Amino acid sequence: MKDRLTPMAIGGALTCVLLSMMMDGGNPAVLIKPAPLILVFGGTFAVSLAGVLKRDVKSVKLVFKQAMGSAVIDMDASIETIVELARTAKQSTVMALENTVREVDDRFLQLGVQLVVDGSNSEEIREILEGEIDAMEERHKAGAKFFTDMGGFAPTLGILGTVIGLVHVLGSLSNPGALGPAIASAFTATLWGVLSANLFWLPIANKLQRISAAEVQVKLMQVEGLLAIQAGGSSRVVRTRMETFLPAGSRDYALPDRRQEAA
Repeated sequence: MKDRLTPMAIGGALTCVLLSMMMDGGNPAVLIKPAPLILVFGGTFAVSLAGVLKRDVKSVKLVFKQAMGSAVIDMDASIETIVELARTAKQSTVMALENTVREVDDRFLQLGVQLVVDGSNSEEIREILEGEIDAMEERHKAGAKFFTDMGGFAPTLGILGTVIGLVHVLGSLSNPGALGPAIASAFTATLWGVLSANLFWLPIANKLQRISAAEVQVKLMQVEGLLAIQAGGSSRVVRTRMETFLPAGSRDYALPDRRQEAA
């Protein structure tokens, strides 16, 4: 299941802009001008690339796709997975976790379980896993920063396009009848610069930051669950420790059917 709220919301905002133009008697077709579009979109992308490393370019497409349709992060499912691991460790041995975790499609969780199975102490487990989280967070920041940069450069490129257009207008003062359309055309670049920054690039950057924060929270929760397993806690203790990361209304400590987890 994908979270596609971002493209839907951007489409809704763009629709509002176009509707407001038509309600004021304008024609949205006047926005389709090759020169300002090339300058604003092409120029913004190019100058944003100037601020990253060559190796970072490959990740731009990936993070854009993630913002447009990221996988829904299910914290409850993550809790249930680790609770099941805790139950396995209690009913069998910690060593039995190694076979169980192979069925889990989560490299971070596999690493954590392997550390527990190998007999690492809690300080080592926390240090290694939190180092993984920090590295992941830095990668996410790089992707979000690229679109934040685009949101900052786009209005400036739009103003530059308007200045270029006005220079052309000032060179055509001998034809007063053409001044109005020429000035309107010049300001199209500014419109696209402001519009693209606030309707496209900054919302995408915000979405990437939110995705990163959610993933960090899930992994920190997993760390606490794994440390509880390493300490020999019951599945109920593991669940209680992990559910502290959930909103109070979503916690489910005391349901009767959870009594079996005390074992």
